[in-house]
Amino acid sequence: MDVTSATQSAATGTANTAPNANANGQSGGALNSDFETFLKMLTTQMRNQDPLNPVDSADFAVQLATFSTVEQQVQTNDLLGGLGARLDTLGMGQLSGWIGMEARADVPVNFKGSPVTLNAEVDPAADAAELVVTDAQGVIVQRLDIPAQSGRVEWSGLDPAGIPLRNGTYNVSVHSMSQDATIARHDAQVSGRITEARLDGGEINLVMENGQTVAASQVLGLRPPES
Repeated sequence: MDVTSATQSAATGTANTAPNANANGQSGGALNSDFETFLKMLTTQMRNQDPLNPVDSADFAVQLATFSTVEQQVQTNDLLGGLGARLDTLGMGQLSGWIGMEARADVPVNFKGSPVTLNAEVDPAADAAELVVTDAQGVIVQRLDIPAQSGRVEWSGLDPAGIPLRNGTYNVSVHSMSQDATIARHDAQVSGRITEARLDGGEINLVMENGQTVAASQVLGLRPPES
């Protein structure tokens, strides 16, 4: 019986071990199972080698060293994954001081029927300005005149008849006008008091009082809330 046949036979007899470990979703269990399979194959190989042409002991050492390297790499990846989760939790703990602060972020408006506070940037040379609201498909659904100066603006989300627009995501931009011509366009920034910090899928998200959710990395500025 040659070495190749013995190795294949041992692998066939233990083929169900590794899939069962993978089904459990635990890298450690899969690794232990694979190591047992490797030892069985190695033992079978040693027992069935040609006495007149034995496998060099250095080859066995190389196989063991290779598997040991893979084992250590898997364990290192698991440790790094756990460390990343701890760092995310630590970051969320530090952001707890943001709760109660007023934040602004350059993100689309998640309209849920309630008025939304926006920060509007108007070009200093403008003599008029308007909010231009587009839906998720890029269709303009509303145009509203606003003061020709930068500052906070309340967008009610109501149409001319006083009926709220459909709940959904809207992009709001500020058009600066001069003599009825558009001279500048800026995205309106969502502004609101932070009521919650939470961890979603490894990403830290902040929830504003109007229900808007923004990633912590999207926050452009913070300030104490106005009384």
